[in-house]
Amino acid sequence: MRVIGLETIQIEEFSNLVWVRLHTDEGLVGLGETFRNPEAVVAYVHETCAPTVIGQDPMQRTALSHALRHEVGNRFQGFPTRSIEIRGNSAIDIALWDLWGQALGQSITTLLGGAVHERLRLYNTCANSNYNNQVRTGYDSQIFSRDQAAPADISRNEDLLMQVYDPARLARELLDEGITAMKVWPFDVHARESRGQTISARQMKDALWVLEEIRREAGDRMDILIEYHGLWHLPAALEIARATEEYGIFWQEDPIKLDNPDDLQRYAEVSRTRLAGSENLGTLPWYRDMFGRGAIDVANFDMAWTGGLTEGQRIAHLALAHDRTIAPHDCTGPVTLLANLQLMAAMPNALMAETVRSHLDGFYRDVMTDVPKVADGYIHPTTGPGLGAGLNQTVLSRPDLTRRASGRTCD
Repeated sequence: MRVIGLETIQIEEFSNLVWVRLHTDEGLVGLGETFRNPEAVVAYVHETCAPTVIGQDPMQRTALSHALRHEVGNRFQGFPTRSIEIRGNSAIDIALWDLWGQALGQSITTLLGGAVHERLRLYNTCANSNYNNQVRTGYDSQIFSRDQAAPADISRNEDLLMQVYDPARLARELLDEGITAMKVWPFDVHARESRGQTISARQMKDALWVLEEIRREAGDRMDILIEYHGLWHLPAALEIARATEEYGIFWQEDPIKLDNPDDLQRYAEVSRTRLAGSENLGTLPWYRDMFGRGAIDVANFDMAWTGGLTEGQRIAHLALAHDRTIAPHDCTGPVTLLANLQLMAAMPNALMAETVRSHLDGFYRDVMTDVPKVADGYIHPTTGPGLGAGLNQTVLSRPDLTRRASGRTCD
């Protein structure tokens, strides 16, 4: 079997996403995905990667992934990194794993050694339906404040609005669906006012109100995860860590910028809560350093940013060697979620699966042939060969579709 073509697929409605399909001379098509800076990724994939991948045996997955990481192009990709190159490589790597599974008629979980988990506990990242799937010019474009009037009607699944204006309702809805863990980011709106350097008593009270409302509604039936998006400097981050302790926080995620390992280590030594990190820096060398320092407890790498399933598996094994857990990031796209679950099902140190109900109930279903089943607060990996699902025909006939191919395609 040989790769005969590499294709990228983009949809204007979900403009942040890039899907990569590898076509073979046996008619099999492997699917991968990445997101952010889509036009640059597409250019890199076609101009730099396609000449290396086309004509090769996709079953030589490790050799191809290694070549893309260390030999192709100018080799300067940053260490560690989420560069354009790593994003493009990630999508190709996921597609190679998908092809490998299809060729052997086995799920990726089986190729990784078989299922340790038949299902995985999930947590809901409380984002809106358009969060991360559309190109935007700045993070502030999706920060909301109670200083602004609440929308007249907040519909189901508009969880980012609910976490700001009605967190009790949000917790209640999730519990009614069987979901017992939720991730919110009530401190972000205040970080921009001081660039993360200080937090006032008023700001602290405003952010803690969200946690109080969740606890008032859900009691101890709900685990609360806090996301900080790396917006805080260490002194303010430690103030927040101490202030949130009484709410029984399940984990603190990216409380400071992840390019300062000394401060992250100091934070971990003071915080009494699990520390999760991070999709923001994520190739293997970063985790080697962070685990060695005892600076993180949960590795929540993004498979579409860190090097694909190949790098994700290595990080998972490194975490296992340090007696730490994994919870891969998905506020990304449907293919990344499928890849996450295939890996997690095979790893004994898988902690929880990140899901976004506004995505899983929304555009994931619109574009895929199948999505993972959710029941009673757990998510079940797809069971077919490879990833277990692909892009559906409706997607491939959309008027806002952009397809670019290098080489030949099967359809």
